[in-house]
Amino acid sequence: MELIELSKGLDTVWVVLTAAMILLMEGGFALLEAGFVRQKNAVSIIMKVFVDIVFGALVFYAFGFALMYGADAAGLIGTNGFMLRGDLSHISLNISHETYWLFQCAFVIAVISIVSGAVAERIHFRAYILLTIAMTGLIYPLAGHWVWAAGGWIGKLGMIDFAGSAVIHALGGFAALAAALFIGPRIGKFGKDGKANIVPPSNLPLASVGAFILWFGWFGFNAGSTLSATNESIGHIAVTTMLSAAAGGAACILFTMFRYKKADPPMVINGSLAGLVGITAGCAFVSDGAAILIGAVSGVAMVLVTEWLERRQIDDPVGAFAVHGVSGSIGTLAVGLFALPELASGVGRGYYGLLYGGGWSLLGVQALGLAVVAAWGFLMSWAALWLINRVVPARVSKDEELVGLDVGIHGVPAYSREHGFIDLDQLKGN
Repeated sequence: MELIELSKGLDTVWVVLTAAMILLMEGGFALLEAGFVRQKNAVSIIMKVFVDIVFGALVFYAFGFALMYGADAAGLIGTNGFMLRGDLSHISLNISHETYWLFQCAFVIAVISIVSGAVAERIHFRAYILLTIAMTGLIYPLAGHWVWAAGGWIGKLGMIDFAGSAVIHALGGFAALAAALFIGPRIGKFGKDGKANIVPPSNLPLASVGAFILWFGWFGFNAGSTLSATNESIGHIAVTTMLSAAAGGAACILFTMFRYKKADPPMVINGSLAGLVGITAGCAFVSDGAAILIGAVSGVAMVLVTEWLERRQIDDPVGAFAVHGVSGSIGTLAVGLFALPELASGVGRGYYGLLYGGGWSLLGVQALGLAVVAAWGFLMSWAALWLINRVVPARVSKDEELVGLDVGIHGVPAYSREHGFIDLDQLKGN
């Protein structure tokens, strides 16, 4: 009995600690995005991150968690557990349901934070609050139920998505793409000839610190998904996570040196993040070598997709779709190729990677699950924004965008002047 209680205590501490690490990633998102956007929009980034946390947590507590992990109905939706009440005995874990909710809450906050960067510098604050409620209360919970909940229809097919390359990153990335398309590009981003104009980041050192914080938090993201402090795969998960991130950054350094004749700092930052996204689905099930390959492919693909978006005049200021949508897709499919028999055969339906003799079954299931989750994220986010735009404007006015959202929407600049007072009327051009 004492050993059982000790095991529960250790697992609880582990899950709470890793949940806190994931929540710290919001600081990483804040610094990364604030560094990538112009100085006049830094406060708006911080405010959106606070919206992610405060509204995301409350909505997920009230009904998002219930829709995701409540008792299954037809493999599509959870039906109980609103405000963590009712019989949740079907969630059989070595930790309390409250502890599990905390960990999952950190995940749902990360999903909407992905969307935040794609609409930076032009989405209206009130519209973003409503979009956060839709994402954390309905869009993400239902997709998560299909893959991760007991009885979810995609999970029953045998899909493997250990920590969320599909459920979190592909979903968030394709939602970000829909939002960027719906809101439209920033004023002046594209010239009359259709070519993209460079919008210089305001603070690349700040963005790099944000990336390092995200990298740190990712160890909680991936290794914490074991939900057990004594799980022997924690070390392997941490190693594959580290190697994939390093490979993503290294590949971007070499590829941009070849392509642009210089190492491109924003691409290198996003390359490491792409490697982290790519390994998230298979971190517990692939070899070290496969992790390096996944990271490198994700990093190079991120660069190519970023260029493609600009040619298509799609404005994504921080590269949310290229990092999360594309790398999440690569990582999800890579499980179907590289999942090791000794690590994956006991999961789901026992499928393992095509390259290890596992046949096409797992790859097919991964592709189907990815397609469903990505399409759901894109279409539902577009629909949500369409409805929101009928209630409040989805995009700020031209004057607010030109002045900057910090002053135009929030009434305060990110950085005060060294001497004297700030004349807000002057900043607004009045």
